[in-house]
Amino acid sequence: MHKRISPKIRNLLIVFLVILVNSCIPIEKLKYFNDIDELQEPIVNPKKQKVIEPFDYLFIKVFSIDEKTNQLFNASTNLPPSSASTLSGYLVEESGNIDFPFVGKIKVSGLTTEEASKKLEAALGEYVSNAAITISFMDNNVTLLGEVQRQGVYPFTQDKLNIYEALALGGGISQYGNRKNVILVRQEGDKIMHYRLNLSDSKIAAKDFYYIQANDVIIVEPLKSSSWFSFNSSTFTTLLVSITSIFSILVFAKNIKLF
Repeated sequence: MHKRISPKIRNLLIVFLVILVNSCIPIEKLKYFNDIDELQEPIVNPKKQKVIEPFDYLFIKVFSIDEKTNQLFNASTNLPPSSASTLSGYLVEESGNIDFPFVGKIKVSGLTTEEASKKLEAALGEYVSNAAITISFMDNNVTLLGEVQRQGVYPFTQDKLNIYEALALGGGISQYGNRKNVILVRQEGDKIMHYRLNLSDSKIAAKDFYYIQANDVIIVEPLKSSSWFSFNSSTFTTLLVSITSIFSILVFAKNIKLF
């Protein structure tokens, strides 16, 4: 006579299998580049250099053979970083101007940092001879939200930080992050733009939003499976151990009979 599993054990096995199946995520959804073998030639991205915009903070350093000139314009660079970043940063006003010593207000919005350096050098040349100026952006931040390992606001100093490098600042996309559904929020002029990105598409490297701009917000949407099964790994392990223990008790308990 064939033995039959009791209804209680059968139902428990069904629940266990349903949880196990729904917790599994196809490997294709966890990979970044599913089309890497389809690429026939390198991706080209003519990255445009960022121009200065109102409300940017600029770090300006003056180089001169005259030590007094260096001390006058760069006194704050020898202070601790927290103080130096406050004192040596120049805010670009809403009008696009900065207020620089001796020169006064000078318009820099719409220029690259190199163009602004040359313009400021020419203006300062009326008061200081043989001075060179370098300008760089300050307070570059990217915000990471959603299904990343560590949400937060992260500073960066690179001129060319791509979206994968930005996500790496937060530990990368989590197990339940949807690599095909990443939202980039970016302010362009007076407009807030939203772009939906597919990070598993290798051709994203040719897009304008492949490189991150200051104050971008990256939101990683969750996979559909994570909305049903949102346990973390430790909780899932605890659940499996509990189900296994209950199953063992039901099998070996004296009041459970197998026919």
